[in-house]
This record gives sequence, structure tokens and C-alpha cells, in this order.
Amino acid sequence: MSDPLAAGLPLLRLGFRPFFLGASLFAVVAVALWTAVYLGWLAFTPRGGALAWHMHEMPFGFAVAVIAGFLLTAVRNWTDSPGLAGLPLAALFALWLAARIGWLWPAVPWPLLAAVELLFLPLVATRLGWQLAGAGQRRNYPLVGLLALLTAADAVSVYALAQGDFSLLRQVVWAALWLIGTVIAVIGGRVIPLFTASGLGRPAPPPAAPWLTRAAVGGLLVLAVMAAGGGVGLSPDPRLAPLLAALTLLHGLRLARWWQPGAWRVPLVWSLHVSYGWLVLALAGLTAWHAGLPLPGSAALHAFTVGCIGGLILAMMARVSLGHTGRPLVAPRAMPLAFGALTLAALTRVALAGSQPRLAVALAAGFWCLGFGLFVCRHGPMLWRPRVDGRPG
Repeated sequence: MSDPLAAGLPLLRLGFRPFFLGASLFAVVAVALWTAVYLGWLAFTPRGGALAWHMHEMPFGFAVAVIAGFLLTAVRNWTDSPGLAGLPLAALFALWLAARIGWLWPAVPWPLLAAVELLFLPLVATRLGWQLAGAGQRRNYPLVGLLALLTAADAVSVYALAQGDFSLLRQVVWAALWLIGTVIAVIGGRVIPLFTASGLGRPAPPPAAPWLTRAAVGGLLVLAVMAAGGGVGLSPDPRLAPLLAALTLLHGLRLARWWQPGAWRVPLVWSLHVSYGWLVLALAGLTAWHAGLPLPGSAALHAFTVGCIGGLILAMMARVSLGHTGRPLVAPRAMPLAFGALTLAALTRVALAGSQPRLAVALAAGFWCLGFGLFVCRHGPMLWRPRVDGRPG
């Protein structure tokens, strides 16, 4: 191995290792901290206030770290070129970690915090784009564009926090969530049918009709643009109900195409389908909310953030960690419980959102921390130890 730091520290041999571990630890700490403050158990005020910090850090701290770890790992396979490793990977991870600490430390000057925060995603995008361009991999260029859009959204969120503009923060966070949803739709469309077939020992299904993929993915991108452009969709608007109903149908069709009999017997498979199913439920809930039905908007929001984003992140990290450390693609004994805990986190957050919001937050946070805590316990050692087959990575 050419980099001596990577040779001595397996954690720095490929992007998924530090970022999956860091993101899962952060998922536990950040949600536990936010919940303790929300319930009045802890007197602590992070930068911008607890709610604003929570809104910013879950997409721009937690989710983007997993996206970065996945893309920096996948690009090695896409381009057949070495992945980021060693000192450069350590520096990139340190930059992400410094921003997380900076948001919890109000004494850090705003310009310094903004510089640290907003440098991370462009560096990931630059590395990704450089490897894709070197291999002529134009198919994945849109992912570089999505990282650029997430950077722009993060820049606006930093400005909103610095100005104390909660309305603008809410607007741009919604836009960022739909951008993350677009990434999920793109990557999910590639890996869920493939992982389902391989997990069941069957051939992969034929590719979906291009119109279905473009409409489903493009529709989420439209929602991101609408949220960013004028805050459209942040309050009930009957004019949005037909668009959201169409997206519910499109993503439901995608999920139905990917399903194969016997998937419920394989945790690494059903966890992916259940998580993507939460996206369909979230879109259906938003359809009902915009149509004027008595459903809390926060229920649909957390079906998306907790059930879809959180659940799919956990399921993907579990499978990628096994495959890229040379282990059999069989979930450790505790992981079905972890996947179930994320499902319960979404279910309780959605079901109790209108009637008992404090109980909803407490229960959902407990299940969330259990799910990601089990990942740390079971998959953490895989991430900081060498591959079991002796291969690089």
C-alpha cells in the first residue's frame, strides 16, 4: 500500500470507513443531544439555537457524510482507479469533523466556521469529478452536479443561521432534503434491484423504462427547486397535490418493480425496500396535507427524514461495510433489530406527531439511537480493521 498512513490505519484505506463510522456516531450523539434539549433535560444552546442546529446538522452534517463516504468508495469501482486514502482522506474527514465541532462551539468566528463548513462538499465533488473525468464516466456526472447544489444550499443555510433568519433556514433545509432525496432516487434505482437480486441469488430485473426513472428522479429535483426558489411547499397548497400524487405513484411503481418474492427473509434486502417505502408514504402524506386533509405536515416530513433517509442510510452502510471489507453479505445477528428500530423510530414519530409530540420525539430518538448504536457496535470493528480477505481497501 503506497500511503504509509493508510497502511498503518485500516480506517483510512477507503472513504466509506471513516465517514460511515463518523456519521453513525454523530447520528447517535446529535439526536440524543437534540432530544435532551427539546425535552428540557439539558440546558445547552448550540450555534443558532437547538432547533436550528438540529435542522442544519441532520442533512448537512449526518447525511452528506454518508453520501461522501459512499461516493468516494463507489467511484473506485466505477472508474477502476484508486480511491481516496491515507493522509488526504484523513484531512477530508478532519474537515468534516471540525465543522461539526464548530457548530457546537459558539466562540468559533462565523467566517472561520463558514469556510470550514463550505469547503467539504466542493472537495468531495472535485475528487469525484476528477476520477470520473479521467475514466470518461459521464453517466455519473449528475452526481457531481447534485453535490454542487447541496453546497449552494448549505451556503444559504449558513447565511440564514448567521442572520438568525429561521424562515430562510427552513426553506433551504427543505430544498436540501429534496436534493438528498434525489440522490437516494438515483442511487437507489441502481442498487436496490441489484442488491435484491444478488441477495436472493436471482438474476437482476430488466432496467426500468427511461421515462419512469427520469420522471421519478426529476420530480424530486423539481420539488427541491420549488422549495429553494420561493419556499413553495412549506405550507399547504392544493395546487401541489397533483404533482405529489403523481410522484407517489411513480416511486411506488419503481418500488413494486424491484420487489422479488422471498425478500422478507433477507434483512439486507427488506431493509432497503422498507426504507424506500417510507419515501412513497412521505409523498402520499404530503399529498394529503396539501390537499387539506387533517394530517400534520411534520408527520410526512419525518416519514421522509427518519424512515427513508435514515433507514436507507443504515441499510446501505450495513451492506457496503460487509462487501467492502471482504465479508459474506449476511447481516450480523443484531442488525435486523437495528433495521427494525429505525422503522419503529419513523412509525412512532409519524403516528404520534399530532397528538403527543414530546412522546413522539422521545420514542423516535430512542429507537434511532438504538439502530445506529447497534451499527457502531457490530460494524464499527469492521471499519477500523483490515479486510478479512487481505485485499486493498
